[in-house]
Amino acid sequence: MSNMKTLFTLLLVITFTLPSWSQDTTANIETTTYLFIRHAEKDRTDKTNRNPELNKLGEKRAKKWSKYFKNIDFDAIYSTNYNRTQQTAAPTAKKQKLEVLVYDPRTLYSEEFKKATQGKTVLVVGHSNTTPAFVNMVLGNKKHDDIDDNDNSKLFIVTISGEEITDEVRSVN
Repeated sequence: MSNMKTLFTLLLVITFTLPSWSQDTTANIETTTYLFIRHAEKDRTDKTNRNPELNKLGEKRAKKWSKYFKNIDFDAIYSTNYNRTQQTAAPTAKKQKLEVLVYDPRTLYSEEFKKATQGKTVLVVGHSNTTPAFVNMVLGNKKHDDIDDNDNSKLFIVTISGEEITDEVRSVN
């Protein structure tokens, strides 16, 4: 009888401890999501202006981006310090009650940026060359080429969950 009692106790212990060993540990994994866009359409009337503002179509697109992002709760919004990128980020930042933070396009995905954005959902507004370069740095390989100069509709989504990094590209018109 004693052996039967011991076996029963052992089975009871195993029954109640196995589920805790097999529980999904992904609930404890921190997820970082980056959404990268290029600035909206810029004013091209003065070819010598290195810091143009958005044109009317660009202003509409910037508002369209804020509508597109309406169901995403951003923790931060980053932009380069150029009129066109700041103006693209502004409607989304205003709706989300966030300040647009400036990043240096010469220092993409620095350790400081990684730490500041870890576990957060972040919008990053850049340029035809810096946006895919930034995405590539997060991915750790050169997957994406520069964006065509007439394309202001690309959205790159990069998700980091534990050791897994995924990305997708959408065209949002």
